[in-house]
Amino acid sequence: MSQGITIALDAMGGDRAPAMVLRGANIALERHPEARFLLFGDEAQIAPVLAKLPRLQRAATVRHTEEKVLDDAKPSQALRSGRHTSMRLAIDAVAEGQADGVVSAGNTGALMAIAKFVLKTLPGIDRPAIAAFFPTRRGESVMLDLGANIECDADNLVQFALMGDAFARSVLGLTQPTIGLLNVGSEDLKGHDAVRAAAMQLRAENSPVKFHGFIEGNDIAAGTVDVIVTDGFTGNVALKTAEGTARLFSEFLRAAFKHSLLARIGYLFAADALKKMRERMDPRRYNGAMFLGLNGIAVKSHGGADALGFANAIGVAVDMRLNGFVDQIRDELARLKAIQTPPETPQSAAL
Repeated sequence: MSQGITIALDAMGGDRAPAMVLRGANIALERHPEARFLLFGDEAQIAPVLAKLPRLQRAATVRHTEEKVLDDAKPSQALRSGRHTSMRLAIDAVAEGQADGVVSAGNTGALMAIAKFVLKTLPGIDRPAIAAFFPTRRGESVMLDLGANIECDADNLVQFALMGDAFARSVLGLTQPTIGLLNVGSEDLKGHDAVRAAAMQLRAENSPVKFHGFIEGNDIAAGTVDVIVTDGFTGNVALKTAEGTARLFSEFLRAAFKHSLLARIGYLFAADALKKMRERMDPRRYNGAMFLGLNGIAVKSHGGADALGFANAIGVAVDMRLNGFVDQIRDELARLKAIQTPPETPQSAAL
C-alpha cells in the first residue's frame, strides 16, 4: 500500500507540462490510490487541467509559483537564481519532510545540481549517480551511472555497485542481485586501473554484494547480470546507443512490412506478436531515471514522456519509498565500512 506517501511534482517540467504531469499523476493514482501529491507550478495553468481530473484534485495540493527552470538553463544558473522555481520548491519539500520524494521531467543537469545541493549525499557516498532500467532477455536490469560522473575512480564504482544492489533489492524485488562491471573484456587483466581496482574490492571475501565480474557491451541486453556498473561517460554512450538501435530496428521493421503486398498480408498474421514486442520494448515502461546516493528520493522523467511514462516515473519514486531504499543504502555502506576497517589489535589499542 502507498498509504501516507506524498510525492512532490515539478508540474512545469517537461515538453507538455503541466497537462502531461497532471495526467500522469492521475494514472499513478490508479495504481497507488492512497498517494498524495504536492503540485508546484503556475496555478493559472494547473487549475483548468486539474478541474477535469476530480480524483487527482482530491489527492493534490497546488503550491503556486510562476517561475520554472528553462530547458536550456545551465545547472549553475538554475542553482544560483532558481530558488523560487517549481523544481527547486518541489525538492525543498522533500528536504523539509513535506514529501517523500520528488519527480520532475525538467532540465536534467539542473535537477541533479539542485537535488545534490538541497538534499545532500548520504554519508559514505562521494557522488550521486543516475540509474535507469534496461529491458533484457531475462527481464529488467539496472544500469548506473548514465551521465552524472564522466570520470570515476575505484571507490566511486564500488559505491555505485552498492547503490545499484540496494535499488535492485528494493524496486525489482531481487533477494541477491548480481553485479557486473562494464569493461572491454571479461578477463581480469582487461580495462583501466580504476575498473580493475574496483573489481578487487568487490571480489573481497566479505563483499556485501554478489559480484559476477567483468561484463561486455553484449551482456547488457542479454541480462547477464542484474546491475551494470560503469562510469557516466561510458554509461551514457551505452544508453544512447541502445535507444538509437531500438529506433533503427523499429524503422527497419516498418519498412519491411510495407515492402510488398505479401509483406502487408504477413503483417496481419504477425500483428499480435508484434504488439507484444512493442509493449515489452515500450520506453514508457522504463521511464524514470533515479538519482542514487542522495539523502532523499529524486526521480527524473524523460522530458518528452507522455502521461503514461510520467506515471511510471512516479511509480518508481513510490516503490523506492515503500521499500525503504535510502535506508537500504545506509545499511549497505555500513556493511562495507565494517569490512574495510581492519579489526583493532591489542597493540594498536595500546597505542
